[in-house]
Amino acid sequence: MILYTGITALTIALAWSVDGRMRRAGRGGNPVRSGGMSRKRAFDLVCLAAIFLILAGLAALRVDVGNDYGKYVETFHEIYAGTDQAYVVTEPGFNFVVRAVYTLCGGENYLLVFALFGAATVFVFLKAMYDQSTWFAGSFALFMLLGLYFRTFTTVRYYFALALALYGLRYAFSKQYGKFALLVLFAALFHKSALVILPLYALAGLRWKRWMAVAGCVLSAGVFFFQEQILELALTWYPTYRDTVYLTSDVGLLANASGILRCLAVFGLAALCRKEGFPEGGQNRFFLKLNLFGLLLYTCGSFLPLVSRLAYYVITPQILLVPGLIASLQNPKKKRLMLGAAALFALIYFAWFLHTAPGGGIRVLPYQSWVFTKKVWINGADFF
Repeated sequence: MILYTGITALTIALAWSVDGRMRRAGRGGNPVRSGGMSRKRAFDLVCLAAIFLILAGLAALRVDVGNDYGKYVETFHEIYAGTDQAYVVTEPGFNFVVRAVYTLCGGENYLLVFALFGAATVFVFLKAMYDQSTWFAGSFALFMLLGLYFRTFTTVRYYFALALALYGLRYAFSKQYGKFALLVLFAALFHKSALVILPLYALAGLRWKRWMAVAGCVLSAGVFFFQEQILELALTWYPTYRDTVYLTSDVGLLANASGILRCLAVFGLAALCRKEGFPEGGQNRFFLKLNLFGLLLYTCGSFLPLVSRLAYYVITPQILLVPGLIASLQNPKKKRLMLGAAALFALIYFAWFLHTAPGGGIRVLPYQSWVFTKKVWINGADFF
């Protein structure tokens, strides 16, 4: 817990050095950045590199951290052994990377696989936030305090796909649907749940009328009358969840309370910033529509096992929306008040996350590293 708190404080301080000020918004409410390689730009890159090395290093040095770490080691072995010897349920892109690493290493070097996915995930998240956020330091602080970074220690292929989805927001928002579709298909090679963002991001990019939003909410509420059919369809898409504990865990409104609370808090902030935070054609409108999708998934879809796997694709943009809304405020007193409220919420959420982090659903605490052990954590057989 002390390690995670220290890493969070250190990296947020570095992010503040990169971009402690809220960027000026250009046409459509999008961040404006200066080009060229100035001294400040070079300093920013050094700080970004330091953040990347710290976060990628922490991910690479871990061992048996994450609720499915052991399962992934077993899956790596099945992939390397070949489908003739074991049934591999993971996606082809993920299988290709694992097989390539193991082949090049001449053995089951699962530590290197975790390190590669950890570095790739951190890099894409940082790139997405730096390019798309009105206030990078604010977005990065939420990335850490909401526990998003530490959750990447679990379900590594899912969080890599999630990072790609966040990066792909630029293409969905600007209606470059060809590039958007290609990026989503690439993400689906690592976790097929990424396909859900094709309709959701496309719908968010449309110009909504008020009746459309109301009709969508009513239709979503109608899902309660077809729970069995929808659950059966979901199990057809994810057959590995059938007859498992996933059907009874993480289900219901109470189990999804934290996600619901986050979405409601964002709507509260949006209501307070509605006069300045949503310029015509601005990206904040787009992100707020995704937040509505997240609330509907957490409530109307609360009967689905691991519904957060779908909801995270539409609530993760909150780390871009919240700083964008605060940056839009012109009244300095109101801006400080909203900033303080957001910071307090994030700190309380971080404390709650650390409290639940040792739990079975996450298990990213206690942190263990192969550096401080006498065991040889290289070959997959050594893990077991």
